[in-house]
Amino acid sequence: MEEIKNKEEQILISITGLDRPGMTLSIMSILSRYDAEILDIGQADIHSTLSLGILIRTTELNSGQVMKELLFKATELGVNIGFSPITDDEYEAWVDQQGKNRYILTVIGRTLSAHNIEQATSVIASQGLNIDSILRLTGRISIKHPERNVRSCIEFSLRGTPVDRQVMQAELMNLSQEMGVDFSFQKDDMYRRMRRLICFDMDSTLIQTECIDELAERAGVGAEVRAITERAMRGEIDFKESFTERVALLKGLDVNVMQEIAENLPITEGVPRLMKVLKRYGYKIAILSGGFTFFGEYLQRLYGIDYVYANELEVDDDGRLTGRYVGEIVDGKRKAELLRLIAQVEKVNLAQTIAVGDGANDLPMISEAGLGIAFHAKPRVVANARQSINTLGLDGVLYFLGFKDSYLGDQGNM
Repeated sequence: MEEIKNKEEQILISITGLDRPGMTLSIMSILSRYDAEILDIGQADIHSTLSLGILIRTTELNSGQVMKELLFKATELGVNIGFSPITDDEYEAWVDQQGKNRYILTVIGRTLSAHNIEQATSVIASQGLNIDSILRLTGRISIKHPERNVRSCIEFSLRGTPVDRQVMQAELMNLSQEMGVDFSFQKDDMYRRMRRLICFDMDSTLIQTECIDELAERAGVGAEVRAITERAMRGEIDFKESFTERVALLKGLDVNVMQEIAENLPITEGVPRLMKVLKRYGYKIAILSGGFTFFGEYLQRLYGIDYVYANELEVDDDGRLTGRYVGEIVDGKRKAELLRLIAQVEKVNLAQTIAVGDGANDLPMISEAGLGIAFHAKPRVVANARQSINTLGLDGVLYFLGFKDSYLGDQGNM
C-alpha cells in the first residue's frame, strides 16, 4: 500500500487567461506545499493574455489534491486551467529530443503577414525541424500611428538537424526575394550569443553612396567612374584594376572638396541606432573599405569606431589629387585578411565575428566571418551569402544578433 502511495507521475498543467501580477506566485505556492518537482516551465504573453505551461512530478497520493486546489485557484483568478498526464515513456522520449542540434531562424520585414509565416514554417517542416518556441523581437506596431516603428521581427527556436541545409538556405533566399522579407538561419551555439567584433564595408553600406562617385562628380567624370564602379561591384572586373582606373580619373581635383562631401554623407537608415547599441554592449567595430580613409575616419569620429582600414589618395604640394593612391589597396582579399588580423589582436574567435557588406569585394570577409550578412547587396553577393537584409535599415543586424527592442529601451525608435 505504501508503494502505491509513493508512486510518482508527471502532470502537464496548462493555464490561459488575462495576465496579472502574482499569477505564477499563486500557482507555485500550491505546488510548493505538496513538494512538487518542476520538470519544465514556459510562459508567453500575447496582448496581455497569458499562456503558462508547467510540467510537474509528484506522488499519486498528492496529485489529486494538487489539481483540486489549482482548480479552485484558477476560478478565483479568472483563468482557464487544464491537466494532462504524461507517462514515463513519453517524458523520456521528450528528454531524448533535447540533445539534438538547435537553430535560430530570424524573420524580419517592415510588416509580417500570415502568408510570410506560413511559407517560413513550410520550409522548417520540410526540413524535419521542430519549433520549440517563437519570440517577437520588435516592439508592437501602432494601428493609429502606423508610421512609427515600422519593423517586424520574429525569432523561431528550432530543434533537430536539417535534411539538407544548403537546400534550406536556397529556399529561404528565394522566399526573401519573392515576399520582401529577410531570413537568418544560424546554429544556436555559444558563439552566436557571444559575438564580439563586427566589420562593415563603408560605401553603400554605412553610407548610401560611393565616395569615389561623389569625387568623380566634382571632377566632371561622374559617368565614366560610375560605369567602372558598377562593373566592379558586380564582380565583372578585378577590383584593383577598376580602382586604379577610377582614381586616375580624379587627377587634378582639389582635395578640399572631400570635407564638404564628408559633412553631407547620406548615412544609411539605422546606423546611429546600431552604432549606439554596439558600443553600449562592448562590440569592437571596424570599417574595412575599398573607399577612402578620409571618409572612414570622419565616420570613426562620428560613431567611435575602433578600426578604419581603407585606401589613401595621393595629394600633391598644391593640394590636388595626383590620380594615384598610397600603399596597398584594400580589396576583397585584404578585407578578409584584416578581419582575421583584428580578431587576432582583439583575441576574438573567428566564430564570434560579423561582416556586413554589399559588393563583390565584400564576399571574402562575409564568407570568413562567423556571421556574414549581405546588406541591400548586389545579386551575386546575395546568392553567395547565408544571411541578407534587404527590407530594413542597417540596425536590422541587431535582430540577427538576438537583440529585442525591449532590451534596448527604445522600442526600435532611434
